Amino acid sequence: MPDTTALTKSTDVPAAVDQTPAATDAGPAPGKPRSLWSDAWHDLRRNPLFLISMVLILLLAVMAIFPGLFTSASPRDANLAEHYLQHPNWGHFFAPDWLGYDVQGRSIYARVVYGARASITVGVVVTIAVTITGLVIGMIAGYFGGWIDTILSRITDVFFGVPFIVGAMVILTTFEERSVWVVILSMAFLGWTSIARVARGSVITIKQADYVVAAKALGASTTRILTRHILPNAIAPVIVVATIALGGYIAAEATLSFLGIGLAEPTVSWGIDVSAAKDQLRNAPYVLVIPSVMVSITVLSFLMFGDAVRNALDPKMR
Repeated sequence: MPDTTALTKSTDVPAAVDQTPAATDAGPAPGKPRSLWSDAWHDLRRNPLFLISMVLILLLAVMAIFPGLFTSASPRDANLAEHYLQHPNWGHFFAPDWLGYDVQGRSIYARVVYGARASITVGVVVTIAVTITGLVIGMIAGYFGGWIDTILSRITDVFFGVPFIVGAMVILTTFEERSVWVVILSMAFLGWTSIARVARGSVITIKQADYVVAAKALGASTTRILTRHILPNAIAPVIVVATIALGGYIAAEATLSFLGIGLAEPTVSWGIDVSAAKDQLRNAPYVLVIPSVMVSITVLSFLMFGDAVRNALDPKMR
């Protein structure tokens, strides 16, 4: 009789060998799907527009926070006898006379560096204020609906109908001292309407989603539903609008200061310098051009940043 033990061993071995490649060839477990924010960051890192705007914004932010790193000159030191409308000395990079002197004998380069603080502060703080205000009003109106939505929507329409610059001019003329915070409050008082409309529309769409309906059925509180389920999914279009609007608020501050209704001396601002130099366009155009270019670069940087964020967060732009 044949050895059954040997036959059993010989048949078991190939079976064990056949199972090994199956386990080896199995690929790795599929990774977790990326979230909207992960996809957005993945796209932003590869967007030259975003990278260029971020470099410019970081440079302007450092200039606003630490102006002493860029110049040791004071933006308020004036010497009419020696520096009245002195032309730029292009060979002295980053020196007080690099960009020349203005009608008061003050270093234009020093005023350009220190002027970044007021402009960026106004733009950033106004954007934060209008985003919070508009987001809260829009979420309440969109979630509750009914008469609450009707009242808040009509209030939003009233504010939306007021021209932004004209309304800010009317408010600012009532103040004798127009500091940075007065300008911020006046602009934030009028600028929240666009954010509120975007937030309301986004919340109306999201509150009909299955996970929101399930949260209501499970007895979740209104606060929890708004903060844990609706807000994280409604915030993306609000961020897009806010980042694009930030550059507009910087331009609005410069416009108000140019008209003599915004920031006033002794605050150092690019808009104030442009307003003071408008009569010197023929004699010394650089006094007007240099702060104007700084306003344009700053606004353009934030607009490019907002445009890149919009392309990354909006699925229709992919």
